[in-house]
Amino acid sequence: MKPFASITLAATLAVAALVPLQVRAQAYPNKPIRLVVPYAPGGATDIISRAVAIELTKTLGQAVNVDNRPGAGANLGSEMVARSAPDGYTLLTSASSLHGITPFLYKKLNYDPNKDLSPVIVLAGFANVLVLNPGVAANSVKDVIALAKAQPGKLTCASSGSGSTIHMSCEMFKHILGLDIIHVPYKGSGPAVTDLIGGQVNMMFDNIPSSISHIRSGKLRALATTGAKRSPMLPELPTIAESGVPGYESTAWFGIAAPVGTPKEIIARLNAEGQKALRSPEFVKRMTDLGYEIVGGTPEQMASMIQDEYKRWGPIVKASGATVD
Repeated sequence: MKPFASITLAATLAVAALVPLQVRAQAYPNKPIRLVVPYAPGGATDIISRAVAIELTKTLGQAVNVDNRPGAGANLGSEMVARSAPDGYTLLTSASSLHGITPFLYKKLNYDPNKDLSPVIVLAGFANVLVLNPGVAANSVKDVIALAKAQPGKLTCASSGSGSTIHMSCEMFKHILGLDIIHVPYKGSGPAVTDLIGGQVNMMFDNIPSSISHIRSGKLRALATTGAKRSPMLPELPTIAESGVPGYESTAWFGIAAPVGTPKEIIARLNAEGQKALRSPEFVKRMTDLGYEIVGGTPEQMASMIQDEYKRWGPIVKASGATVD
């Protein structure tokens, strides 16, 4: 073969190798996308997932369908996504608790949420709120503390599942104060709030978005929020720290993740469309009205936030002694 022919063949092969990447980026998406929510309908994860799915459907030109897969403290749906084909058509609404709490809480996992999932974008964050069934004889955090000390093992604290920030917000409260309060896990915030309103459980450190309408209607009594500062949605409420528990702080965020190995150009496309979704006036109004604080950012920034959660929650989970077999 002549030298010129060899160079031409090599160049042709090099260009051909790039074509699949270009075609893949241009063609994606060419079918509906599944957004897996690893919690039951009705909770804060589900609320933001459905809102962002509407916006992504507009910008991507393909339907983004929410698929609730609750169970095993969000690990059922999360593992399913981690094991899915890394082609951008199966995504996960990921929570900060999945990355920072789950690795320490579960003795055995069939996947690693920090190795088997790729960050795409952080959607929004918020503090939790301590809410009680109105029948509980407590009108302040100090009243709850006094009640728990007077009746050890009597109060019940609901959560959206073991390992959620809702769960660990309660565990942090118990640990700092040395209280005996029984944890009652549910498959999502929605069913937990339903039973809280019904009186089957006494209290909950719920995500603000899934409780705020019930607080406003009087179905739940709110006592305090869990952030470092007061929530703009519930400014009349003190923080837990202000209420006599110095050093207490617990917040959460939700983002989108994809199976590890998803092509970088698809991750970049999803991030870009996610940024557009977070700027949509309809999305911004709905989310801020419900108490979410919109975040955004790059996949790299989400990866950094995951590392921060891992470092922050590890010592707390270990100190609480909470584990799930």
